[in-house]
Amino acid sequence: SLSTDGPAMHLATQRLILRPWRDSDAADLYEYARDPRVGPIAGWPPHASVEESADIIRTVFNRPEVYALQSRENGRAIGCVGILIGADSNFSLGEREGEIAYWIGVPYWGRGLVPEAVREVMRHAFLDLQLDALWCGYFADNLQSMSAQSKCGFRHHHAEVNQFNRFLADYRTEHISRITAREWQAQQTVPLPK
Repeated sequence: SLSTDGPAMHLATQRLILRPWRDSDAADLYEYARDPRVGPIAGWPPHASVEESADIIRTVFNRPEVYALQSRENGRAIGCVGILIGADSNFSLGEREGEIAYWIGVPYWGRGLVPEAVREVMRHAFLDLQLDALWCGYFADNLQSMSAQSKCGFRHHHAEVNQFNRFLADYRTEHISRITAREWQAQQTVPLPK
């Protein structure tokens, strides 16, 4: 199994490079994360300055399995996806389970980029990190997130009603979905013999 110490590795999809965040991404991060349509539906406040974005890169995003979504089109960091494993998760998970968290800038909504990134991170989580299950949450009014999760094979597991969100000081319902390694394996298409 791979070491989870040190910086995240690089992963790639057709349209994205998933790589560790860099200090030089702060301006891009701020541009997308300051938009009030992005953070609050994911449970965090819009960024107030490039300095705040730089600080978040150095602290929140500075973990082994947190990736910048770099557009192959323009080379910019346009979103984020991460696997929060075990105690790092917002849920009570065992050490062989992870929570997938993600967001993407508004100009990139509706293009299927989140499912593309999440599918690659799922492959990495199950094949490289050998996790047993992955969890994902979305708040009740976040239909885009619900759709992305179901496209990736997650199934609704339970809802947590009236959860206090310390970042925005409000109460909300979170729907939590899950996929096990076995379910994921069963969904992978088996190539036909040539």
